[in-house]
Amino acid sequence: MTVPYSSELTARFGCDVDPGDVAPDNPWLRQVLQRRTHRRYSERTVPDSLVSLLLAAAFSTSSKSDFQQASVIWVVNRAQRGRLAALFPDMPWIGNAPVFLVFLGDARRLERITGHPVQNHGLEGFFNAAVDASLAMQTCILAAETVGLGTCPISVLRNRIAEIAEILSLPDKVFPVAGLCLGYPAQQGFISMRLPLEATVHRDRYDDSGLAAAVAGYDQRRDARHSIKDRQRDPARFGTAAFYGWSEDKARQAMTAEGMGFAAWLKAHGFTFD
Repeated sequence: MTVPYSSELTARFGCDVDPGDVAPDNPWLRQVLQRRTHRRYSERTVPDSLVSLLLAAAFSTSSKSDFQQASVIWVVNRAQRGRLAALFPDMPWIGNAPVFLVFLGDARRLERITGHPVQNHGLEGFFNAAVDASLAMQTCILAAETVGLGTCPISVLRNRIAEIAEILSLPDKVFPVAGLCLGYPAQQGFISMRLPLEATVHRDRYDDSGLAAAVAGYDQRRDARHSIKDRQRDPARFGTAAFYGWSEDKARQAMTAEGMGFAAWLKAHGFTFD
């Protein structure tokens, strides 16, 4: 007997996964399990009405205390989009994608609406707005994929926060969480393997005693499908590893700080993180 979703789960995790008792076959679940990131798009236009519908779906997502602290900037002006793309020349899809959205944490609007001082400038207020924007973006991604669009989130915007804020005219207490490219894919793309559930799912208490073995197996499976041994990160600094898997690559990446000016910018624009 074929285990439901077995091929999708194997594609995502690189090994057999027994989901146990599952719901009846659901096309949407299959689609989520097989989702891909897309950075190359066809010339087919995405209708504005469809983008508006996707944004309506995005803002139908959950919101902390119904505060609704997410906003989006739909960057339509080509010159403005070009200024954004010029900041990140290694990511041409920012300028080439048919649609580019910037999802924002918006801790400003509630204060503007109420006319009363709102204690939303501390860490909790920042966190709430960031989560609201993240939920909205992920909902937009899933909605877009159900109608055949491809997407690519762009978190690197925060690395150039001062320029991004100037281009987008961001006021105090409004900050970018990530950009999002949208368009009809020019190619299928590939399914990015994820860590096994043994490494990410805990029962009753946090327990990472089996992490080393889980990651070692994942490294080997991922290397067998998409080897990156010829693209080792910064060998002049770290040397050349005999085996170069996901964990070594991510460890090297994490040793270079990103978004160094983001916290300082936030503190200068309405957040105290108290």
